Amino acid sequence: MPVLLLGGAAVSLAKKVEEALRREAEKSGSSAEELVNEILSEALGAPLDPRDRAELHLELCEKYLREAEELLSKGDYAQASEKGWGAAAQIVKALAAREGKTLRSHRELWEFAGELADRLGDPELRHLW
Repeated sequence: MPVLLLGGAAVSLAKKVEEALRREAEKSGSSAEELVNEILSEALGAPLDPRDRAELHLELCEKYLREAEELLSKGDYAQASEKGWGAAAQIVKALAAREGKTLRSHRELWEFAGELADRLGDPELRHLW
């Protein structure tokens, strides 16, 4: 049975719930972690402000970087690159969240990265992204 960790405590998820969560995350362009936070914040009446959202994205970025490093050490380059992409996406989402924006698609990520490049006067950022 899939498990969700909350503050070190394991919460079991029914298989149907996990499958629905994965489908919805894929459809919405969010990670499962982002979606769980969004659903729970709405259901519990605990809305996330821009600072909360930015903090979540930064934590996810760090998590994905750690996972990428672990996968690299095991020689799993394909999965490591996926985690690296996830980390990059999360840092861009964190910057957007600080401005009160939510990015839900690759297109929105690319557009916001382009906006950042323009604001910073750094056209190389477009190429590096």
